Amino acid sequence: MVNFLSIFTMRNLFFLSLALNLSLIMRVFYEAEKHGPHELSARKADSGLEKAAHATQRTLVSLSSSGQDDGEKLINLDHGDPTMYESYWQQMGEKTTVVIPGWQSMSYFSDVKNPCWFLEPEFAKQVVRLHNLVGNAVTEGRQIVVGTGSSQLFLAALYALAPKDASEPISVISAAPFYSSYPSMTDYLKSGLYKWAGDARSFDKEGPYIELVTSPNNPDGFVRHSMVNRSGGILVHDLAYYWPQYTPISSAADHDLTLFTVSKATGHAGTRIGWALVKDPEVAKKMIKFIELSTIGVSRDSQLRAARILEVIINSSQNPGRPESGESFFKISHHLMAERWQLLREAVNRGRFFSLPDFQQGFCQFLNQVSQPQPAFAWLKCEDESVEDCESLLRDHKILTRGGRSFGVGPKYIRVSMLDRDHNFNLFLKRLASIQT
Repeated sequence: MVNFLSIFTMRNLFFLSLALNLSLIMRVFYEAEKHGPHELSARKADSGLEKAAHATQRTLVSLSSSGQDDGEKLINLDHGDPTMYESYWQQMGEKTTVVIPGWQSMSYFSDVKNPCWFLEPEFAKQVVRLHNLVGNAVTEGRQIVVGTGSSQLFLAALYALAPKDASEPISVISAAPFYSSYPSMTDYLKSGLYKWAGDARSFDKEGPYIELVTSPNNPDGFVRHSMVNRSGGILVHDLAYYWPQYTPISSAADHDLTLFTVSKATGHAGTRIGWALVKDPEVAKKMIKFIELSTIGVSRDSQLRAARILEVIINSSQNPGRPESGESFFKISHHLMAERWQLLREAVNRGRFFSLPDFQQGFCQFLNQVSQPQPAFAWLKCEDESVEDCESLLRDHKILTRGGRSFGVGPKYIRVSMLDRDHNFNLFLKRLASIQT
């Protein structure tokens, strides 16, 4: 069947579609003449044509996509670029459109009364509303610090938490498998204030340390807690994926310093906006100073766009289905992630070449149902003894992933983004199945 379909070019398919649609139109007129105008109204004819045209279009898209994968297209699933969400936001139309006049947001300053003087009040308002709605973080008694993505906030946190008069840099650790960018971001500027010290599980150095707790964890998706728990330790909680489409919301996170980002919450990675909830005002001031010195604040235009996006998400959850609100973003995203994980598990379970983590179900207070973690990344392991480097194996099949060494573990593991567009995700599943045959 595949060989038969492969002989069709897009031009052949176009003419086939045109012929089918013309035959449908001719049949409608024939039926109208045969049965009379009272038996076949124009509205029914239009409806039938519309449904038939959509069905034909879906069939042709399916045919062309199934015949086009010759194995040469490079599928890049190395990054967590959340383009999966594009279809939802396209359906929302103009609801998130923000018009910014040329004279607006010209000043550096957003709110001179706020310690974070570059924080847009509207963005801060929607952040609080969103957390209160979802129930994933405590906002009361916290200073909101906005940053250019959570990456800048991560560096600002290290700067704020590291002792300024220490005889040596403070150790920065995280339990393996840890987020692959932690080591490089920590050591990139070769700061005398902090230094990457590796896996928290094997950390035994005396003295103060900063432990990074990512939960759900990137790359494996498991819920995480502190591993070291010693005096002198300072915790930074990266909760970029603590949203209901990825994991059950069990309680509101109540930590000293937590990081969030628009990119993983809503899919708008290009907006480059993140925020921190900071309990200690002095730590918040130091983080604000770091951002002031590095970028003189954060784009006000991006904050206004992010604020509108968060507001639309909130409205879609509070008033789902209404024309002015649209369908619930979190429920649709949760369903889409569940569907993708089901398809991936089915593909993996067809053979014994790969394996995936098993997650425990939990009750999600936001969705009001029992659900299972469905992370933004798949932590795939090559079980075949003949394969030493899983990343290289998939690269040979034109699939780019990120190997286990980047996360502090062995090369048998790879991280695969689950957030790419449908077409690339489906091609990935096909090639994964072909590897196992």
